[in-house]
Amino acid sequence: MAAPDIVLTRIDNRLLHGQVGISWTAKLHPNLIIIADDIVACDEMQKQIMSMTAEASGIGIRFFSIQQCADVIWKASPSQHIFLVVRDPSSARSLMEQGVPIKKLNVGNMHYKEGKIKTSCEQVYVDEKDMDDFRFMKEHGVNISIQITPDQKEIQIV
Repeated sequence: MAAPDIVLTRIDNRLLHGQVGISWTAKLHPNLIIIADDIVACDEMQKQIMSMTAEASGIGIRFFSIQQCADVIWKASPSQHIFLVVRDPSSARSLMEQGVPIKKLNVGNMHYKEGKIKTSCEQVYVDEKDMDDFRFMKEHGVNISIQITPDQKEIQIV
């Protein structure tokens, strides 16, 4: 079975919004966005709102829990060019550990929460668990960089 064509995996705690749905899709040219998130997979209102953004860009969208995504992504058609979006580093790591072939990880917005510190980027705050997840993925061959918008320069995070 051929590997799914994941054009990019992005961490963004807002998941799908205008910047992701317009700017990133214009750069990447996916025809399917997969939101892998345990919370949104069960939230019909959030799915409806995010679906409108995807539809405005002419792109299909699917919502899966982390486990569902790991279970079904290998069934993707070769014609599907997937933009995979997750909420946080632990979700990306979980998918990778379950065999999802993540090669490039784009770190977008990770908002401030107590215990997190700012990185070299104003929109990315991390704690030691996040950094452990990044280091683990990097050690397993994932290219990880911060890039909020497609026109910005990539900043290596680990």
